Amino acid sequence: MITVGVIGYGYWGPNLVRNLAEAKGARVGFVSDLREERLAQVRVKYPGVAVGTDALALLADPSVDAVVIATPVSTHFELALAALQAGKHVLVEKPLTSRAEQAERLIEEADRRGLVLMVDHTFVYTSAVEKMRELTVAGELGDIYYYDSVRINLGLFQHDVNVLWDLAVHDLSIMDYVLGRQPVAVSATGLAHVQGRPHNIGYMTMFFEDRLIAHVHVNWLSPVKVRRTLLGGSRRMILFDDLEASEKIKIYDRGISVNPSSENVYQMLVGYRTGDMWAPQLALREALSTEVAHFLDCITNSRTPLTDGHAGLRVVRLLEAASASMDAQGRLVDIARETPA
Repeated sequence: MITVGVIGYGYWGPNLVRNLAEAKGARVGFVSDLREERLAQVRVKYPGVAVGTDALALLADPSVDAVVIATPVSTHFELALAALQAGKHVLVEKPLTSRAEQAERLIEEADRRGLVLMVDHTFVYTSAVEKMRELTVAGELGDIYYYDSVRINLGLFQHDVNVLWDLAVHDLSIMDYVLGRQPVAVSATGLAHVQGRPHNIGYMTMFFEDRLIAHVHVNWLSPVKVRRTLLGGSRRMILFDDLEASEKIKIYDRGISVNPSSENVYQMLVGYRTGDMWAPQLALREALSTEVAHFLDCITNSRTPLTDGHAGLRVVRLLEAASASMDAQGRLVDIARETPA
């Protein structure tokens, strides 16, 4: 039985605690939060769980095998590092850290101690995103031309990160998992419309070594909530709408064909192919439940998580480059990549 301690019981913490409490082979032993009213909720729902405002007390508890961190991004690094140094396996809410060098330090510490380091890229554990990856890897879409996503809604304004770090992180983690390729450069623009607050609207364009291009649009000031991703290939295209109740994934057998004119080799003839659309049946499961089970399995069987520290680092590097570009009004910024071991 794996005993898990959870630091942070705010927005996402209750979901994590619930799934951990229901997971096979695990028990929640300790929940820490700075606000007493939140801890009072834990006492009512989980009377057998120890609570406290001191996260260090949780980390010092020898009965705790693993720690889940669901706190503001600015606190992720120090808490995760302290947990690893205390010999605990660690799952960190997205994004992994606020700087790439911090993510590198966590990866190094976890590897040195033989501990699991995992980041909460929840969408990777949805059946919809898994299907997108499956079709992409199998070559069903042909050559991938573009990845285009929109993630907009009204609120919630964050005080410590801009809208890219809050919302675009989801799309970047999906893109990283589905495509299995990293961009080489990014250009980003955005604005802050509320004085004293971070950028609340942002646009990211990412360039790859081939003809693949990716674009992410995020916004905290939209009157409607939209969660849509288009993945376009030479053979087929996918629409992923996370707000759809049942048909979250739609696959379109549509595209174009380009052939030189027989009369003029410099003139290209573009043909349009319109075929069927179908929506594959997807497993009905809570992504967080799957993610928690995967975290526990990685601990038990010494496996590498799908969303390990390196996946978290790749996303943080993208966000860092995008923020630098946005501060420079869209200047193209090269993206640093990991050196193979």
